[in-house]
Amino acid sequence: MNATVQPIPEGMHSLTPHIVCRDAPAAIDFYLRAFGAREGDRLAGPDGKLMHGLIWIGNSALMLVDENSEWGMQSPLSLKGTPVVLHLYVEDVDAALARAVEAGATLTMAAADMFWGDRYGQVRDPFGHQWSIATHLRDVSPADIEAASKTGCMGV
Repeated sequence: MNATVQPIPEGMHSLTPHIVCRDAPAAIDFYLRAFGAREGDRLAGPDGKLMHGLIWIGNSALMLVDENSEWGMQSPLSLKGTPVVLHLYVEDVDAALARAVEAGATLTMAAADMFWGDRYGQVRDPFGHQWSIATHLRDVSPADIEAASKTGCMGV
C-alpha cells in the first residue's frame, strides 16, 4: 500500500450508498433537481450504460450504476419494489418534500412531527427508490422515545 494514498478517499465517509437505477443518468438529473445534489463523476461503459456515477447530497456521497442484467444489477423497478429506504436530513423537510414532488417524486407519507424529535415524511422517486426526509426539531431522551413508541402513534 502506498503510504501517501489514504485508504478512505478525501471527503468520503466509511459507508456510501450505491444504488442501481434504470436510466442512471436520468436519475442523476432528477436528484440534482429534487434534492439539490451536486454532480461528481460519470463513467459510461463501452455499451453506453453508466458504470459509475457519483453525486453529493449535502455532505454525503451517493453512487449510482445503470441497471444491467449482465452485471447482476437490478433496479427497484425490475424487482417491483425495494426493502431499502434512503434517509436524508435537511434544513426544511416541508420544502424538500415539495421540491422532490415537483421534480417527479411521489409523496408516500406527508410530513408530520414525530415522537423521536424529527419532522418526517417520505417519497418514492421515479426510479423506485424510497426516501425518508427529515428535519430534526428537538432532542428527545431514549427513555421518552421508548415510552412514546409503545403508544403505537408515530406523531407527537
